Amino acid sequence: MADKFSLKDHLFNPQTVDQLAQEYAAGVPHFDPQKFARAALGGFDTRELMARLEWLADCIEAQLAEGFDAMADQLEAAMPAPLDPALQDDDFGHFIHAVPGILAVRHGLEAHRPRAMDLLYRATQRFSMEFYIRAFLNRWPQETLAMLQKWVQDDNYHVRRLVSEGTRPKLPWAKSVDLTPDQTLPLLDILHADPTRYVTRSVANHLNDLSKIRSDLVLEHLASWKAAGKQTAKELDWMTRHALRSLIKEGHPGAMMALGYDPDVPVTVDLDILTPTLAVGETLKFNCQVAAATDLPVLVDYRITFARPEGKQGSKVFKLKQGKATPSKPFGVSKAHKLKGDATTFRLYPGRHMVTVQVNGVDRAQACFELTD
Repeated sequence: MADKFSLKDHLFNPQTVDQLAQEYAAGVPHFDPQKFARAALGGFDTRELMARLEWLADCIEAQLAEGFDAMADQLEAAMPAPLDPALQDDDFGHFIHAVPGILAVRHGLEAHRPRAMDLLYRATQRFSMEFYIRAFLNRWPQETLAMLQKWVQDDNYHVRRLVSEGTRPKLPWAKSVDLTPDQTLPLLDILHADPTRYVTRSVANHLNDLSKIRSDLVLEHLASWKAAGKQTAKELDWMTRHALRSLIKEGHPGAMMALGYDPDVPVTVDLDILTPTLAVGETLKFNCQVAAATDLPVLVDYRITFARPEGKQGSKVFKLKQGKATPSKPFGVSKAHKLKGDATTFRLYPGRHMVTVQVNGVDRAQACFELTD
């Protein structure tokens, strides 16, 4: 059996530690790469992913100057070349280059804000400083937002992306940030027209976060951006779909209408469960047909309501298909959904389960199946 993939070992291992050691040895006089590598690798076994980052920073800091200004100079001297500015997407950088952000927060947040912000500016062109800018937004909100107002027009798209990503309301793995939509949306009003997908994906993810709090503001801004015409129609359409994905799963009427799917259209749905009884680990199979009196676009999703112990229930929405239903040709779709028994995030229990088919966000048909051990 193949070894289970370990993200922490993929990111932090002898090869990546050696790369970091050589970078610091080349940029910082008297830096001992062997001493650093021994210390870093020796502390990995007991630490998880994010703790390994902090440990790397500990081991680097042990050989740097004590004063922050001198330390920041050394951190910059050890940085690799900036990420390729000619690329447009999927250029996140490497986690090992997060060390300057950790030390900027650790030693620059209180007494050296301007120098620490400058360090983050340079570091984010090697690895996103989205986790570390948030400490400055919480401690120095006005000063940091003023800097982001400048960065939003920066020539480097990694810097522009940091403005959106670092201010996201629900950034994964990151600490919360005390900002209001009134403070962040003006930045997105500029960034939404960015020519780089890496930036516009972040803007869409930011809006998706915000949609869980203020769906009205998200829909208003998407409509205003469409009216402004500063972004290409194709890219804005992609951004809109990506930004509204959580609302679409919820069947939010305004989000459905924004994507051209009318929740109130008259349709009929025939749902046929082909596997009414199956065991954990087997595949649920079903067919459905959507018929309409007029030609109309349809977005078809399905929700499984799972049985839980003590009569409780849980549910999850899954994407199915989008297309067009016409009077002469019903919209048909088949699905095979494997009910995995080894999922680490969602345990299955035997009992009566239910499939609900949604068309344009509205429940249209339901059918049950029995899950056994």
